[in-house]
Amino acid sequence: MSATFRVGLTRDLLTAAGEPSFGSAPLDLLNSASNIEWEYLPAKVEAISAADAARYDAIYVASSRVPAATVDTKDLRVRLIARHGVGFDAVDLPAMTAQGVLVTNTPDAVRRPVATATLTFVLALAQKLLIKDRLTRDGRWSERTDHMGMGLTGRTLGVIGAGSIGRETLRLAKVLDLDLLAADPYADATQLAALGARLVPIDTLLATADFVCVTCLLTEETRHLIDARALALMKRSAYLINVARGPIVDEVALLDALRSGQIAGAGLDVFESEPIAAGHPLLQLPNVIVTPHALCWTDECFAAIARSGLGSVVDVALHRTPKHLVNPEALAHPRVAAWFAR
Repeated sequence: MSATFRVGLTRDLLTAAGEPSFGSAPLDLLNSASNIEWEYLPAKVEAISAADAARYDAIYVASSRVPAATVDTKDLRVRLIARHGVGFDAVDLPAMTAQGVLVTNTPDAVRRPVATATLTFVLALAQKLLIKDRLTRDGRWSERTDHMGMGLTGRTLGVIGAGSIGRETLRLAKVLDLDLLAADPYADATQLAALGARLVPIDTLLATADFVCVTCLLTEETRHLIDARALALMKRSAYLINVARGPIVDEVALLDALRSGQIAGAGLDVFESEPIAAGHPLLQLPNVIVTPHALCWTDECFAAIARSGLGSVVDVALHRTPKHLVNPEALAHPRVAAWFAR
């Protein structure tokens, strides 16, 4: 009989009522595996501790950080950090790899939901949805003609980052008769052309696009990629949309650009510091739509994420290489190799 494989789920995956935010069905993956025992961590935590890493074989993580200190213990038990989502910037990947800990994410599950969220921002900003909502609520019906929206036919949408989310955004946007651009030093121009998009330098995209959509990963290369210089290249009528990670955009520079009219507005699902402070100046601007890093969250989205993420947990418990491994070099670690050799 296989040894028990212990799994911990972070408590930020629960609703206020104490129910799994992704529904109960994905948990059947864990319940049906005879060698798995699972539980939620005793309390919500900002970071996974070394004690957690000594207690569980796998930890399914939502927003908690996983720093190097997590695996800095002689009692290390954890073999897998499975992210509930696509981003893994909160995980110290080099430290996990060095200690023989696998890290997975769920890129397939978030591709459509995040792309849909991106287009939600495009449509809401183009139609000036929130401004018109306020006009109606405030009894300012007569001011309708002062807030004309932007028609989309023949306008240009550009994605910065042509990974799975960026490409899905382009695919969905094509039906709106938008011209499509992508900027990504690692992208395949032929693959993008099949979607009807052109691969261009980032400066060309910034200067051309009516909707600049940030869909890249946060790395040292992309941190503050959208800074004052980048924003100055954008058209005054253009909108910036960020559904990726907050630190990719320099918020001080963005505030200046929004206040001065350098750009027309922004749609932001992510911020440099989360949760964003209640008195943050971005929240006071009428030309900004903000959401709490959750615009793509739907029952469909979270269920798909959980099925993918918990599926990775089951794979590792059964000594199978998980599909969405973000540090494949860890497979060569003696600790990992010995596990999969069983």
